[in-house]
Amino acid sequence: MTYTQGSAQVLNHWKAGLRSVPAEVWARTGLRVLILADNGLTVLPPEIGGMRALHTLDLGHNALTDLPEQIGNLTGLTRFLYLHDNRLTGLPAALGKLDRLGYLNIGENPLGRLPESLGGMASLHELRAQHAALTDLPASLGRLAHLRELWLRGNRLAGLPAAMSRLRALRELELRENALAQVPEALRGLPSLRRLDLRGNRLHGVPHWLAELPCLEKLDLRWNSVDHDAPPLRALRERGCVVLA
Repeated sequence: MTYTQGSAQVLNHWKAGLRSVPAEVWARTGLRVLILADNGLTVLPPEIGGMRALHTLDLGHNALTDLPEQIGNLTGLTRFLYLHDNRLTGLPAALGKLDRLGYLNIGENPLGRLPESLGGMASLHELRAQHAALTDLPASLGRLAHLRELWLRGNRLAGLPAAMSRLRALRELELRENALAQVPEALRGLPSLRRLDLRGNRLHGVPHWLAELPCLEKLDLRWNSVDHDAPPLRALRERGCVVLA
């Protein structure tokens, strides 16, 4: 998506060498799109909370170590929030107040865990949290009824919360390069799941119920110790699912 500097509602400071946000930015409270990506920013001032007209905020590729609680005031955010490729070690609970946001990217940060409040982001349809040092996920993720895509590559997940079985709209789930020793039982309740990526885990087998997932179109099990000809995988292939093992 490309924005121009000329629009009164759009401010694009992508890769502008700012190091800090100019004070005059915070006076432009009517902005709809604010792009501050790739500027070496280390601090996001609490003034960000006054930008309530924003529907898109891009803070990716900076050096932020934390976020102010005032980010929860951005209730106008409906489209995109990019926080990827920073140095965030945690997320404020106030993030859960963004209940109209559709897309959130928090990948490539040493987060370790996600706040339970994330379950309040009721409108999320895509969540990206790749390479975020996650060892578990909050049960509140099961409240994201509109979530269609969940990207979790390169974490340390050994399992998934049972509540994730409530993600009835989930179509795409990437669990590549985690620490799963078995296919999580929570996936059994996902009627809309079309693509499941389990590459590079610690799997030694697959459960029979995988073949019962009604919409599964592609299953990637490469770089695991899984029998390519296991009965559930044969059954999936017979019905037209692409199985890579």
